[in-house]
Amino acid sequence: MKLLRIASALLIMSLVLPVAGFSQIDNFGKLDTVYADIAKIDDNNWSITISYFNDEIVEGLSVPLKMTAGVNRIVADSAVYTGGRVDNFTLKAFRPDTAIQCVTLGMVANLGPTKNSLLPGSGRLVTVFVSSLEDKPIEKLTVDTTTTHPNNSLMVVANRAVWGEHSLDTITVEKRKELEIRPYFIVRQAK
Repeated sequence: MKLLRIASALLIMSLVLPVAGFSQIDNFGKLDTVYADIAKIDDNNWSITISYFNDEIVEGLSVPLKMTAGVNRIVADSAVYTGGRVDNFTLKAFRPDTAIQCVTLGMVANLGPTKNSLLPGSGRLVTVFVSSLEDKPIEKLTVDTTTTHPNNSLMVVANRAVWGEHSLDTITVEKRKELEIRPYFIVRQAK
């Protein structure tokens, strides 16, 4: 009986561990990391500072977040990109969804003839401000990555110059998948 339980546990671990190991993907060097630093501003307001470490040139980022504060209903009411590493990006999107207590952050370097990029480095991208909807104190804010409609998940898109194919106007779907990076996601709570 004990041997059967051990064999079952080993089988489950052999099936689960490879899946967990493949959830993060980076074909261009070290695995990138997105950090969510949570800090209390006052009883009804908190901030989430999103920072990012990358070791390749990046053209776009998608950071969807699920926020919870126990039974207290909350909303991501604003985001400040000014002064962050993506301040020069053409598109800096902020889409809160109060019904499911999520926010989707999207950042695209170029939507035209610009030459913006996120160079390798580390630092703040954006700060999101979260408020209580019912004027109740937020005791603890919890944040995690999620998938928001229609199919926004935590993902980064590397610059296609990594292939040395600068002049291509379009690339195949298969080739485009090679540019996708699935970074680590780490939440840090301010003291």
